[in-house]
Amino acid sequence: MTMRIALVLGTSVGGIGAHVRDLAAGLVERGDTVTVLGPAQTEESFGFVKAGARFCPVPIAAALNPLRDAAAVRTLRAALVRAEADVVHAHGVRAGALTALALGRGRPGRIPSVVTLHNAMLAVGVKARLLRRLEQLAVRRANVVFGASADLVERARELGARDARLGPVPAPQLPEPTRGRAAVRAELGVGGPDRADRVLVLAVGRLAPQKDYATLLQAVRIWQDAWELTQSPQSVPRLVVAGDGPLREQLQADVGRWGLDAQFLGHRTDVADLLAAADILVLSSAWEARALVVQEAMRAGVPVVATAVGGTPELVGDAAILVPPRDPHEIAIAVQRLAQYPDDRARLAGLGRERARAWPDAEQCVSILRALYSALSTASSVTP
Repeated sequence: MTMRIALVLGTSVGGIGAHVRDLAAGLVERGDTVTVLGPAQTEESFGFVKAGARFCPVPIAAALNPLRDAAAVRTLRAALVRAEADVVHAHGVRAGALTALALGRGRPGRIPSVVTLHNAMLAVGVKARLLRRLEQLAVRRANVVFGASADLVERARELGARDARLGPVPAPQLPEPTRGRAAVRAELGVGGPDRADRVLVLAVGRLAPQKDYATLLQAVRIWQDAWELTQSPQSVPRLVVAGDGPLREQLQADVGRWGLDAQFLGHRTDVADLLAAADILVLSSAWEARALVVQEAMRAGVPVVATAVGGTPELVGDAAILVPPRDPHEIAIAVQRLAQYPDDRARLAGLGRERARAWPDAEQCVSILRALYSALSTASSVTP
């Protein structure tokens, strides 16, 4: 049985948009008609139409905006009617809440809905209370709620979800590096005869508060001071960060003020090359669901040091060194240990590759979701 499926998302610059595109492509390959609804820039960024889906622009704002939200609800409601959707799957809290309002409560012929919570809502005060109301609206109206990590599933249950489950998340397919390891390392200042044994520490991600690069720079300061006391100053581990964002100027100022051996590379499209050149990947985030770069690093055999937050512990198991969040000393200790002991790096690299082989692929995830859509659609069609 083929279906008409609507996928709704808000603003996205990374993982959510890519996930929706891949899901849309997989459903289209199975003969389903897929309509993606979201901000116009998401189509420009992710190419849903090229993946075989229809696209309908919906002005879903990045932040709370009553006027734009009301317009988005009206547009969503009309678009879902035109799409004659059998099931609607919203991705993210804002998309889920606006979809719930568009569908209405207890309306005859109401389309069954699914919501995936991809991220935790990191806010305080009035904003936190408003976001909680949005979360409640999104999860209580949905037939099924997926969480990208176990803590998000538990939160959905606490907020009143009828059916909350751990969501199927496909492992990323890392492209092959396009340049040799030695060439990339030389570009990043750790190659050449005088720096052949220097350890390259890589971080990848948007320069935003969630990633907590301030703590990572404090860790660099700690390991740099300790290393220079006991080892050759010329061999101190070097940090490079790929990514851009609102905190770049502030973070670069900290590097200069503290004299850190760290470099911000800006936005990069050659993450596969950077991983092939790296000796250690560090994730310092205050929260993550299933960090894409951690999965890519483990697939590539790069040992990982990561904060034990969100879905990271269940993602990595014993195949990474986990440290407490906002603790620069523990990050520094973990990096120093791996920098000094190549055998430990090799052991973690092997464990990471082994664990990555067990992750589901995109085909399996599409099959799981499609089976759910079919069950919800069938149940809806026979409900009086």
